[in-house]
Amino acid sequence: MGDRTKAYQQVAQGDLVIDNLTVEELPIILEIERGCHSNPWSAGIFEDCFKSTYRLWAARRNGELAGFAVVAYQYDEAHLLNLCVAPAARGLGVARRLLQYLIAQSGHDGMQLLLLEVRHSNRPAFRLYCSEGFEQVGVRPDYYPAPNGRENARVMTRPCLL
Repeated sequence: MGDRTKAYQQVAQGDLVIDNLTVEELPIILEIERGCHSNPWSAGIFEDCFKSTYRLWAARRNGELAGFAVVAYQYDEAHLLNLCVAPAARGLGVARRLLQYLIAQSGHDGMQLLLLEVRHSNRPAFRLYCSEGFEQVGVRPDYYPAPNGRENARVMTRPCLL
């Protein structure tokens, strides 16, 4: 068993617990979202994600919401739509462990491929995704709103673990 596989199996150990987000946590979710993104999702967008074709996972440090991920399932593909870590929890490995969890869980749920878009300027996220086995497969021009117009997105994929 490879080092990465062992890491995926150890995701829920320690002071970080990953479980499901609930719609009742929407005020906290929105607070974290606003601290992470220049164009944050609205409450309505999040509410639309509480459906059977989506997975919403929470990363909790010592019982407090430290980050979350929103993934859409379609056929055999998981699409990571949003991964966000509260400013106070950054640099503690929360994003990596949440990413490892969603990769493993998506594979367990029968998904074959994980897809995501990341801002071209978001170098830390790009490095994280590369370190977890994602490869850039394309570019979506002008995908994201930016202060001075639009910004390209890198399209990245990786197989899910089974």
